[in-house]
Amino acid sequence: MRLINKYIHESFKTAVDPVIFERTAARGIILDNEDILMIYTKRYNDYSFPGGGVDNGEDIKEGLIRELQEETGAKNIKILSTFGTYEEFRPTHYDGYDIVHMLSHFFVCSADKELGEANPEEYEINNGSAPTWVNIHDAIKHNKEVIAAKEDSMGLSIERETLVLELIAKELLE
Repeated sequence: MRLINKYIHESFKTAVDPVIFERTAARGIILDNEDILMIYTKRYNDYSFPGGGVDNGEDIKEGLIRELQEETGAKNIKILSTFGTYEEFRPTHYDGYDIVHMLSHFFVCSADKELGEANPEEYEINNGSAPTWVNIHDAIKHNKEVIAAKEDSMGLSIERETLVLELIAKELLE
């Protein structure tokens, strides 16, 4: 799978012997013309891709389908192709670790436009996360405005999500 981008957070460019937590994630790209299925998170005021961490020993594609069903209630999910991997080294909340090394694998998928009932985790509920179909250009514009304003609530993943959204608009819609 192609490498979309490699991001190293400023605070770790000179880190010496950091303790690194390894995390693999699978994220779905589900399009319906110019609409894209995203997760809007009120806490961070951003749009992000549905998906998440793949459990130890779990097949990445099975993990993706599980995550898409849990987060969005999507039905009849099919993985159509790979899109790319985004690698990042950034701060982490995991106890005992300095850095999380995250590999986010993006897959182009299809699913029914009508969503079933989602089964979000408690932290997703607390953050105000909800699945939504949004015009891809509106999602890009919104995330870029949040980045430009440097909102206090801004999460660390918004730059990854926005870069991938722009790449999708360029490669899959044009």
